[in-house]
Amino acid sequence: MIIIKKYPNRRLYDTSRSQYVNLEYIKTLIAEHQDFMVVDSKTEDDITKSLLLQIISESESNDSQSLLTNSLLKQLIRYYDTDMEDYVRQYLEQSLLHFIEQHDQMQGVMKNMLDANPFNVFNKVIEQNMEMWNTTKKPRK
Repeated sequence: MIIIKKYPNRRLYDTSRSQYVNLEYIKTLIAEHQDFMVVDSKTEDDITKSLLLQIISESESNDSQSLLTNSLLKQLIRYYDTDMEDYVRQYLEQSLLHFIEQHDQMQGVMKNMLDANPFNVFNKVIEQNMEMWNTTKKPRK
């Protein structure tokens, strides 16, 4: 697990790479499914959630990137401090994980379809032949 320390000056430090990083780096870790934790440099408290919320907040401020509509946010807020809070949290997490799995499977199917396309197979054969020709071709004297 990668440990990121957050200092009082708001700088983030990746202890595994021994270098300062930014929020874009954290987004990259997320996109690459890297496991990480953000800790406060003084207290060693886990502040990962607050940093993730910061990333979401910044992303949501751009309407073209927004995932959370006003209606959705209102509905989520209604479930705070209710008996259903734990159930909603588990339901949302499981639903999103299931959605991601289906998305990954669909991407795999589409990639296989594209790879199986006769034109792609023909292009790959031509590329391999050209590669072989270029590596065996002798220069003229």
